[in-house]
Formats: sequence, structure tokens, C-alpha cells
Amino acid sequence: MRISVDEDRCCGAGQCAMAVPDVFDQRDEDGIVVLLAPEPHPDRHEAVREAADMCPAAAIHVGEGT
Repeated sequence: MRISVDEDRCCGAGQCAMAVPDVFDQRDEDGIVVLLAPEPHPDRHEAVREAADMCPAAAIHVGEGT
């Protein structure tokens, strides 16, 4: 799995950071997503998919290939 984020689309809702804090964080100044682990451990894949699905701005992109 490979993750990318679109900071321009991010609205700073923070659902991703709450759902998978070891993969996503937020900038202190504006709440925009910070990607901590672009290739998360396989045990985090399901949670990352769920975080991407619940992102209100569709700013998280999940690639299933390597």
C-alpha cells in the first residue's frame, strides 16, 4: 500500500489523524494533514482505507500496489 495526500484539498477535519495517528497527523497552524507513513505496515491497511473513505475532502489517496 502506498498513500498520498492532497494538502490543497484537505479541509483540516482531522478524522484521519484520530483514526490512524501513527500514519496521519495535522499541522498545528492550520490543521492540514501531515502524512507520517506513506507506506504503512500491513496491519494498518484496513484502518488507512477507512480513514480515506471518511475523509470529507477526499484528500487521501490509497494505492494498493507497491
